[in-house]
Amino acid sequence: MPKRCGWVKMNNPLYIAYHDEEWGRPLHDDQALFELLCLETYQAGLSWETVLNKRQAFREVFHGYHIQHVADMTDEELEALLDNPAIIRNRAKIFATRANAQAFLQVQAEFGSFDAYLWSFVGGKAINNDVQDYRLAPAKTALSEQLAKDLKKRGFKFTGSVAVLSYLQAAGLVNDHENDCEWKSRNE
Repeated sequence: MPKRCGWVKMNNPLYIAYHDEEWGRPLHDDQALFELLCLETYQAGLSWETVLNKRQAFREVFHGYHIQHVADMTDEELEALLDNPAIIRNRAKIFATRANAQAFLQVQAEFGSFDAYLWSFVGGKAINNDVQDYRLAPAKTALSEQLAKDLKKRGFKFTGSVAVLSYLQAAGLVNDHENDCEWKSRNE
């Protein structure tokens, strides 16, 4: 059995696949970056497992995370989602998805892509951290605080420094795989 990070829940195939196929891999596709940002915002106050288990339903209700389609959703469409038990039915998070799509489009217009904006915070190169045990890793960093502040200034919601660090890790800008995890070197 391959050695994975200690946070991976081995009884959930979605969790294993997320770790093995996505988490920490440098991501540059704007639509994928948008989906991941949305997922991180849904996690606030919840477990990542809950978010992963509802991921497919979120994709369906948010038009495959097509950014313009989400940005154009009406209040009525968003309100209707509150009746859908397949997703996390938190009004603020649902409406934040649209607000974040609108802010995302503004960043794309200013920087050419969200990817260019985001990766500029790390000089275009992933940061590889020394992580002996995930439980000892910080919940936020100076980088996540800087990016969270900038995102907030640009109108993003549910993007505090803890959620932003999680996003940076997931999108591969910060490689926080544990040192003995087989995926650590794959993402360097």
